[in-house]
Amino acid sequence: MRTFLILLIIGSTNFFSAQNLLSPTNIKLDPKYIQDESSEVSWTMENAGSKFEIGKVTTDFKKLNKKDLLIKTTVKMKQSPEAWVDSTIVKISNFQPVYHSSFNSMRDMSITFNKNKATGYYLDKKTQKKDIIDEATTLPYFDSNSYPAMIRFLPLAENYTAEISIFDYNPTAKKGIIKAYIEKVEKSEYNGKKVWIVKSTDDIQDRKAESTYYIDMITRKVIKQEINAGGRKMIME
Repeated sequence: MRTFLILLIIGSTNFFSAQNLLSPTNIKLDPKYIQDESSEVSWTMENAGSKFEIGKVTTDFKKLNKKDLLIKTTVKMKQSPEAWVDSTIVKISNFQPVYHSSFNSMRDMSITFNKNKATGYYLDKKTQKKDIIDEATTLPYFDSNSYPAMIRFLPLAENYTAEISIFDYNPTAKKGIIKAYIEKVEKSEYNGKKVWIVKSTDDIQDRKAESTYYIDMITRKVIKQEINAGGRKMIME
């Protein structure tokens, strides 16, 4: 869900860079860390030196079968009676996207991912404008909603960096295949645990929003996430 806060690659003009992109065709994930789990974190915001909670975020991982993984994120904001729910189905082996839906007070969206096309709909609840999604895709990619969940399963190491091919749909901004970036990985400690600190960003908001993940080295669970966007700092832990 946090990705909803977040360069169309066309033909041969960017073909040279596609060779270095992480995608489902070349990703290496450690399957032992990908298990059924459920976690809830507090979503807080810092402002003028004070911190206040704005909601709760629950993330569920569930293997639907031997090949498919459901990632469901439910956000309950204090100021909204309606929960925001995002559901993504990916292949366990390489996070190849299968399906993504997003339902909240602002929009309804449903996308099915096929080999060379993403199809579905996007309904703006404020204007009641419904867009039919029918996007041709010529390069492999991850869903923009699932790549943040995938980061902790990457072969993390100090000074590791990567560009990631992602698909995002937004009728008022960029849509199609764009990039996410692992900008920095370093070792550290947090609350007595050895962690990987991973800094990432993406083209959804022109790299103006940065996420920092504190990932337990042993379990690969995310202990804490910080989001810096437009001068605002949000924390999930």
